[in-house]
Parts: sequence; C-alpha cells; structure tokens
Amino acid sequence: MMNFKDFWTKKILVGLGLGQFLSLLITSTGFASSELARKGINAPTSQSFLNYVLLAIFYGSYMLYRRQSLKAKWYYYLILGVVDVEANFLVVKAYQYTSLTSVMLLDCWSIPSVMVLTWLFLKTKYRFKKITGVVVCVAGLVLVVFSDVHAGDRTDGSNPRLGDALVIAGATLYAISNVSEEYLVKNADRIELMSFLGIFGAIISAIQISILERNELKSIHWTAGASLPFFGFALAMFLFYSFVPILLKISGSTMLNLSLLTSDMWAVVIRIFAYHEKVDWMYFIAFAAVAIGLIIYSGGDKEGDQHCRDVVNEEAERSNKYFDEEDSSANCRAIAGSSGTSRDIGEK
Repeated sequence: MMNFKDFWTKKILVGLGLGQFLSLLITSTGFASSELARKGINAPTSQSFLNYVLLAIFYGSYMLYRRQSLKAKWYYYLILGVVDVEANFLVVKAYQYTSLTSVMLLDCWSIPSVMVLTWLFLKTKYRFKKITGVVVCVAGLVLVVFSDVHAGDRTDGSNPRLGDALVIAGATLYAISNVSEEYLVKNADRIELMSFLGIFGAIISAIQISILERNELKSIHWTAGASLPFFGFALAMFLFYSFVPILLKISGSTMLNLSLLTSDMWAVVIRIFAYHEKVDWMYFIAFAAVAIGLIIYSGGDKEGDQHCRDVVNEEAERSNKYFDEEDSSANCRAIAGSSGTSRDIGEK
C-alpha cells in the first residue's frame, strides 16, 4: 500500500507547483497575444524575438562572468534554437487557418511525442500508473474542448487542413525541443543552455523577421495599448523559459507538457474573476480531471525515481565523456607539441 508521505514528497509538490506557475505564464502570453491580434498586429516571430534577446543578455552576461568552458558543442544549441523558433512560429501561425478547438486538440500531440522521444533517447520507463495519469489529463482537456463554452470556436478556419498540419508539426517540434532541453540541462549546464538558446534564437528570429514580418512591423503604430501586451508577452516568455529547465530537471519533459494542459483552464478562472463571465460547469470537472491526472503521474513511485536517477547518472557520464572528447584530444596534442618543443630546445 502506498504511504501518504511517499506520495506527497517535496519533489512532487515542487514539481506540481512549478508546473502550474509555468501554466499561468503561458496563460498570460495567450492573453497578450489575443490583445495584439485584436489590435490587428500579426507578428508572431517578432513577439518571440524580444524574449530570446532577454535570455541572451541576462544568461549570456552571467556565463561570461563565470568564464567556464562549454560542456556541450555549440552546434547542439544552434539546432535547438532553430527547432524552438519554428515551433513557436508554426503553432501561432496555425490560428490563422484553423479553429481554436483544433489547435487545442492537436497540440496534445506533443505529449505522446515527448513520451516516445524520452523512451528512445533518455531511456525513461513509463509504468502503467504514469500512462494512466497521462490519459486522465488528456481526457480532462477533451472535456474542455467539447464543452458548450467552446461552441463558438468549432467553425472551421480558412484552410483547416493546412492549419491542422501546422499544429501537428509545431507540437512535434515542441516535443523535440523539450526533450533536448531536458537532456542538456541534466548533462550540460542550465546557464549555458539558456545563453545559447537566447543567442541563436535571437539570430534566427531576426533573419525570419526580415523575410516575413518586416512590412508588418513598419505598419504598426506603437501606442501604449500595443506596447504593453507586446512587452508583457516578452517578459512572461522570459520567465517561462527561465523556469522550464528547472522543472525539466525535477520532473522531466512529460510532466511539463501535462502541466501546460491547465493553461486554458486558468484562462477561464481569470475570465470569471476579472471579467465576471459565466462558464460551463464542465470546465470545473475538466480542471479536476487534469489535476488528478498530474497527481497520478507524478506521485509515489520511488522505484521509478531511483531508476530515473540511475539512468540520468549513466547518461551524464556518457555525455561528459563525449563532450570532453575533443577537448581532451586537443590537450593531448598541445602537451605533445610542448614536449617536442622542449626536446628541440634541449638538443640545441
């Protein structure tokens, strides 16, 4: 029988609380994006660009202050930057072609994608209890989607097939990005990860903006009403990106994606108390279902946690050997060259 103390450990409570904090941040970015769209501003890459700049400045400065050698190859972060930027772009772009309901449903594709990727590359073992938690979470989201609250969102967009394809592609890239970040934060360094993600993300975003959104930015009148949600979006995304690696290290990328399922429900809570709107009763059942699913997924698996720690330690040893391989070879060549120079001097 499961002990109550085994279930409610400090790690589980921190993971659940941090997951909901990240979910609230995603909710705030959704409200900011909606406000920008209401004002006719359609520049998804430009919104993310400022976030990457903040990451590069804040974490890059700290990394330069530490003056430590890189623990992972720079091109790993370049690939991650490309994947992350395009994931954000594709999902935001999909809203122009398909309905909100379709985006919410298809965005869940990131959860099985993450589970498959972590099973293949991080050797994560998913017991029946964890799979049950995932199913309960997704069932809760399905209740939200098919409630009467979203009845007005069921109409198709201008090109539903294209929009659905964009969401699936973006969700797959999100899964790749989350799993890559989980691996790097556990085997390399969080500050290094955030620094290079910010640097390469800003460079890639700037190139994409110059190609796709240059005319859109020129037409924007930067009043207070437009600037506040724009910079609010960037600040919320900066906090989100800063805390994501912490949750990845504690609970993994699957827990991250499950926690973000509650973002739409937090939006409903905000609408109830801030705008005094009435919502369908199914929302509260759905919220409870997702909460129960998160608890089932994260709680009371000491044996599984120990296995995960063993796997992480094993993978860390392998990655450190791989990351240091070229550095060691370079040092050996330098020592050999120095010895050769010493012998030449001695002979002279």
